[in-house]
Amino acid sequence: MGKVKITSEFDRTADITLYEGDCLDLLRSIPDEFVKLVITSPPYNLGKSYENRLDMNEYLAQQRRVVEECVRVLASRGSICWQVGNYVDNSEIIPLDIVLYPIFASLGLHLRNRIVWHFGHGLHASKRFSGRYEVILWFTKTNDYTFDLDAIRVPQKYPNKKYFKGPKKGELSGNPLGKNPGDVWEIPNVKANHVEKTIHPCQFPVELIERLVLSMTEENDWVLDPFIGVGTTAVAALMHNRKAIGAEIMPEYVQNAKERIRLAEKGALRIRPMGRSVYDPKSPKISVPPQIIQLGVVPRQIELLEQHKQYTVQGRNE
Repeated sequence: MGKVKITSEFDRTADITLYEGDCLDLLRSIPDEFVKLVITSPPYNLGKSYENRLDMNEYLAQQRRVVEECVRVLASRGSICWQVGNYVDNSEIIPLDIVLYPIFASLGLHLRNRIVWHFGHGLHASKRFSGRYEVILWFTKTNDYTFDLDAIRVPQKYPNKKYFKGPKKGELSGNPLGKNPGDVWEIPNVKANHVEKTIHPCQFPVELIERLVLSMTEENDWVLDPFIGVGTTAVAALMHNRKAIGAEIMPEYVQNAKERIRLAEKGALRIRPMGRSVYDPKSPKISVPPQIIQLGVVPRQIELLEQHKQYTVQGRNE
C-alpha cells in the first residue's frame, strides 16, 4: 500500500479521511452512492464523555439525521451495519436496535440479519441479569448486494463428516472451505487486558469489523464509520486494501486513531487474530498469539483448528 495518505477533509484520492468534528458535516461533503459499506456503533445515549444524554425522542431524531445521510452516500449494492446495545435508565433497558429499526425501514432498507455479538465480560448487574451481548443490524440498500460468504467461513464442527448413503456416499458432507458463521458471533470485547485496548471505553474489536469488511466489500471499496472513535473500522478496512472515511468529535480519539494507523504502517500494530478461539483455561497451550499488522501485506490468519505448540512472529517466539 505504501505510505497511507490521511486527510482531515473528504478527499477521494486519500486512503483515509479522519474528520475531527460532527459527522453530519463530513457526510454532507461525500457524493451520493460513494461508499460500499457503513459500519458504526453510535452513542447509546448514556451520557458518556463523547455524548450528551438526550430525551429518547430527541436522540432518535438525531440518529435519523445521520442515518438519512448514510443512506444517501451508500452505493446501490452496499450495506449498513449499525451496532448497538441497550439504553439503560434505573436498571430498565430499552433495546436500541428495536427503536432504531423503524428509521431504517422507513428509508427503504432491507434487514438481512440481526447479528448477536456475544461476549463473556462486562458490567455486573445486581437488579437484572448482566448484559453479555449487543446487536448488529445489517441492512442492504437493494436486493442486489455484495456478500462474499467464502471470505468469512469458519471451520466445520465435524470437518471429516461424510455422506453415508446416496449418490454422494463417501464424499465430505460439509463445505471444504468451512461453514457459515451464523448470526451469533462469540468474539471477546475489548477490556483492560485486551491486546487492542486504547483510551476508548467502548472500543470495537478489529475482528468484528474484519468479518463485515471481508464479506460486504471488495478491494478498493470505501468503508464509512460516522462515529469512528479510535479508528478500529479504519484499521480493519486498510489492512484488507479498502479505503476508510470517518468522523469523531473527541480530538484525543482522532489522535489515537492516527497513531494506530501509523503503527500498522510500520508493522507494529498488534491485534487479536480473526477466527482465534475464545481462551479455554483447560487447554492453555492451544493458543494463537496476537497478530502483527503491516499495511500492504495480506494478513495471514491462523486456522482455528491449528494446534501449534509454538509460533514465531517477526523473529521472536511467543
